[in-house]
Amino acid sequence: MAAPHLRAAVICYLLSALHTSTITAQYQEWKSATATYSKDTDASIITEGACGFGDLHKTSYGKYSTGLSGMLFNRGSSCGACFEVRCADNMVWCLQTSPSIVLTATDFCPPNYGLPADNGGWCNFPRAHFQMPEAAFSLIAHQKAQIVSVQYRRVQCKREGGIRFTVKGSAYFMQVLITNVGLDGEIVAVKVKGSRTGWIQMGRNWGQNWQCNTNLAGQPLSFEVTTASRITLASYNVAPPNWKFGQTFLGKQFQQ
Repeated sequence: MAAPHLRAAVICYLLSALHTSTITAQYQEWKSATATYSKDTDASIITEGACGFGDLHKTSYGKYSTGLSGMLFNRGSSCGACFEVRCADNMVWCLQTSPSIVLTATDFCPPNYGLPADNGGWCNFPRAHFQMPEAAFSLIAHQKAQIVSVQYRRVQCKREGGIRFTVKGSAYFMQVLITNVGLDGEIVAVKVKGSRTGWIQMGRNWGQNWQCNTNLAGQPLSFEVTTASRITLASYNVAPPNWKFGQTFLGKQFQQ
């Protein structure tokens, strides 16, 4: 048996390692990128997007949303993830004190290979780029800048209320849009369960829309969501037996 002082040292080391890993998961290192903005008069900024969130004001993201270049978008798996962004390395265009904002990934910024990556092709691979609403951009930089160098890092998403499940589709093609996800905000797996079924694995349709080909009409619905950090949360009976397509239901929320 190990001596008491040795056991204590091992315990202290493990606790320290756990604390360090927790900090690392919550606050990643700052990385370099660029950012531009789109005019708020463009309705597509708040009503469309490659993540399928729809009207961003209804999903609570609003102006604190962003499109990502392919380097960051990761084929849609980054939808719902949160990024802290701050203007960098330009005393002319950056606001004083270099404030930062936290943005939710809601859209894809497509490449334009007809233009150079440093002159119009901002979202060309492998550039890291944020296409922000004008209102968000103006919180970190002067709008006359049009494009600025920024620093960014992944952070935990702080959400109000529970996870939202919007049920869409038809009898044998159920599609669920999942929004307002806490922790890292990035969903990697979803399961659904009726009162007469076991857990059914759903597949990613696009963005944060998940699907299955099972008729669950007339059954209360439960959902299980797993984030990129491999934390799973189950919300039981969030939808009543008489649920209808087009309705949104509130589940539990990950603990911050």
